[in-house]
Amino acid sequence: MVQKTSAKESVLDAFERVVIERGERAATLEAVAVEAGVSKGGLLYHFGAKKDLVEGLVARMDALAAADLEQLAAATDGIVSRFIRSSVVVGTPFDSTYIAMTRLAQSGLYPEANAALASVEHGWRTLIEEAVGDPAVARLVLLVGDGLYYNAALFPFDKLPTPRTELDDVIAAIEELARSRKA
Repeated sequence: MVQKTSAKESVLDAFERVVIERGERAATLEAVAVEAGVSKGGLLYHFGAKKDLVEGLVARMDALAAADLEQLAAATDGIVSRFIRSSVVVGTPFDSTYIAMTRLAQSGLYPEANAALASVEHGWRTLIEEAVGDPAVARLVLLVGDGLYYNAALFPFDKLPTPRTELDDVIAAIEELARSRKA
């Protein structure tokens, strides 16, 4: 059975798209209503102001991040491996919300967006640090993930996906570094 998206979620989807495609300043209530295919009154029924849209997106980010952390913690191939491999995946709901949140944070107008992003990174860092046992290696894993994500997101047509063997080599090097720093 196909699950229907609620009107509220459709409006949040539209807000996310406008922020990503046109920027925070273009994400007016009118533009979001048009993108969502609802009247401005229909949008205002769910979200009385742009700040409410931002808060809705923060709540979405929190839920997606919690699910991501659960999957990461349960990874049978290991937390470092799963984090690195998932860093080359773009186009997911989490990815879209994350990008929109970064655009909102960059505007400097929404400290709650910055806090949501910091919370996501803190969750990742805590989980990775527990797995590798070293704060510096955990930071390195996060930075490698950022670099892989950057390349996958910004150059999707210039390169083929990172070959699995390259990722295997990166993961093996990080795991070797973690072992050597424990010794």
